[in-house]
Amino acid sequence: MAKAFGLDIGATTMKAVSLTPSDKGYIIDAVMTSPTPSKGMLSESILDQQEMAKNIKKLLIDAKIKSRAVNIALPENQVYTKVIEMPVLSDKELASAIYWEAEQYIPVPLTTVTLDYTVLHRPPANEPGAKMHVLLVGAPTQLINKYEKIMSMAGLTIHGVETEILSTVRSLVIGEGFPTALVMNIGALSTSLAIVREGSIMFTYVIPNGGMALSRAIATDFGFSVQQADEYKKTYGLSQQNFGGKIGKATQPILQSMMGEIRKSMLFYKDKYKDDAIKQLLIAGGTAKLPGLTTYFTSNLGVEAAIANPWKILAPQQVPRDIIDNASDYTVAVGLAMYE
Repeated sequence: MAKAFGLDIGATTMKAVSLTPSDKGYIIDAVMTSPTPSKGMLSESILDQQEMAKNIKKLLIDAKIKSRAVNIALPENQVYTKVIEMPVLSDKELASAIYWEAEQYIPVPLTTVTLDYTVLHRPPANEPGAKMHVLLVGAPTQLINKYEKIMSMAGLTIHGVETEILSTVRSLVIGEGFPTALVMNIGALSTSLAIVREGSIMFTYVIPNGGMALSRAIATDFGFSVQQADEYKKTYGLSQQNFGGKIGKATQPILQSMMGEIRKSMLFYKDKYKDDAIKQLLIAGGTAKLPGLTTYFTSNLGVEAAIANPWKILAPQQVPRDIIDNASDYTVAVGLAMYE
C-alpha cells in the first residue's frame, strides 16, 4: 500500500499533508488547505456527505496527492480519551482487563463504542508499587462508520484513526529528552490539553470552548458578523492598541475559563509528580497565532508559552513562506502524516 497522507478535517478548514521520511528529517510532498463545507462532518444527510466527499477529492487533486490511503483524526469533543494507571500486566492480561477498566471511564454503553488502547509506559513488574500507564480511547462506532463512508465516497481507504491531541503531540514532541510540556490544541469548537513527560502523554483533557467562542464573543460585543469578528481577532489580538483593548475585554471570560482549566491540569500534575515541573506550554491550532496570546498565558501561568511549530521535524528544503508562517495550523495534519 502507498504511504498514507494526513487529513485533518476541522470545523472550518481541511488540511492535507503528505511527508516522506529521510535521514535528516521529513520531506514535504504536499501541503494544502481548503474550507470545510458548512455542514462539515456533522450532517447525517447523504447529500451533505456527498458534498464533503467531493470537497475532499478536490483538495487532493489541488494538492497533487496520489495516495488513496489516509490517516484521519476524530474530533476531540466527540471521543473519550483517558490516561489510566493499572497494575503491570502482560499484553494478554491487558486485553482481558481493558474492557472492565473502560466501563469505569466511558459514560455511554460500550456496545455503542469502538475501544482502542496503547501502553504508554510499562515499568518492570518487580518494581515495588509499579503502575503501567495506558491510553484508553473510546470512539462512537457510528462516528467511525460515518468517516469510513465519506472517505470511501472520496475514493480513499482509512489506514489509521486517532484523536487530534495524539497527532498534535506526535508532531511536536520529539524523543524522550523533550522537556515536560503542556500541549494545548485550540480547535474551532473545543480545546484539547495533554501533559507530556519523557516523550509520553501523562494526562489529557478537553475544554468545551475553542477559537469560534472567542470570535462569537467579539461579534456580540461589537455587533460584527462572526466572519468579521474572526478577522479582527486575527489582526488585533489581545493588545491594548485595539480599540483601547476592547477585543481583549470581550474575550476575557473565555480566556479566563481556559486558564482555569489549564491551572487545574498543572496542579494535578504537580501534585502527582512532585519531582518534576511543567517547563513550557505549546499552543497549536489557528488561534495560537492570536497576537498577544502567548504573552497572556506566560504572564498568567508563570510558564513560558510558545506557538507550536510542527515543521521542526523537516529536513533542510525550500518551503513556501505562508506554510512556515502558519505552522501551528498544521500540527494535527503533520502528526497524521507521520503516523505509521
